[in-house]
Amino acid sequence: MTMSEKIKLTSYSTKGGCGCKIGPADLHQVIQTLPPAEPDPNLLVGLDTSDDAGVYKLTDELALVQTVDFFTPIVDDPYSFGQVAAANALSDIYAMGGKPLTVLNIVAFPIKKLDKSVLADILRGAGDKVKEAGATLVGGHSIDDNEPKFGLAVTGLVHPAKAKTNTGAKPGDKLILTKPIGVGILTTSIKKDALSEEEIARVTKVMTTLNKTAAEVMEPYDVHGCTDVTGFGLLGHAAELAKGSGVGVRIGQAQVPVLPRVRELAEAGFVPGGTKNNYAHLEGTVTFASSIDQIDQWILCDAVTSGGLLISVAADRAEALLADMYGAGVEAAIIGETVSDHPGEIRVEPSL
Repeated sequence: MTMSEKIKLTSYSTKGGCGCKIGPADLHQVIQTLPPAEPDPNLLVGLDTSDDAGVYKLTDELALVQTVDFFTPIVDDPYSFGQVAAANALSDIYAMGGKPLTVLNIVAFPIKKLDKSVLADILRGAGDKVKEAGATLVGGHSIDDNEPKFGLAVTGLVHPAKAKTNTGAKPGDKLILTKPIGVGILTTSIKKDALSEEEIARVTKVMTTLNKTAAEVMEPYDVHGCTDVTGFGLLGHAAELAKGSGVGVRIGQAQVPVLPRVRELAEAGFVPGGTKNNYAHLEGTVTFASSIDQIDQWILCDAVTSGGLLISVAADRAEALLADMYGAGVEAAIIGETVSDHPGEIRVEPSL
């Protein structure tokens, strides 16, 4: 098979191509069965807070940021798949306020079923994103597998005192989201041939856009907390921020940017299993206003691949940060706020 035959790469994914993670409740149950790790005073961010990456202090001026992420194809073009996977993994470093330094490729590929040029294009796409991030590819590991999977292990650097986490939000902050949601519903629609080429290009652009610019713009601001929106969806990651920070979260559904046609496609049944799992995991944590119907509730829980940053910033700096985001070409919006009421929980209103 050659690239000229226009392969359907997502057909090799048994998970529907949404890049979904194992649910947070399931992961928590597994981790609780493991013996506790030995305490290490240099481990600044570890398993305890469900954060985007680990942070390990080397000196008073320097810490490592480490993450790993990989998944099955969510678009059919191999080059684009490599770009999406790379942008998704690199995003964890940006969410922690760090800068990517080195990268290792993680490859599972059906080498006897797909032409080697497909793998070459996946690696080329990832390599171009790594170069755009200013990081260096230093190696990787591959296995022969019936289902293609690709991702990166990334190491970055951050000043120990400047690391951003999902535990630092303060009551009264504004919440800024830097990319629109609905990616999971759209990538599931790709697998069902329900999107036009232009629509595929639009969602692919969202996923392949690095969070580098957003992270650089937020760096000088009084950002109290940050996370990136990926497999657990907007509300899933907002819930981790709320619980980790001990604050309540209020979100205005009308303020949340959503990609075109997402509601229409959700109504047509293209809601991935990961999105519905996210919704189920949030029972008891999220309260929706009665006017927000099931479709919109699912959209707010949609399992995102390579989504934007969710930034908790001091209220008096939010508009200035938003303006700077716009000026840098980032599709950002103020979508909510943190409050001292209902700590660890989310209230979703039609509008704030």
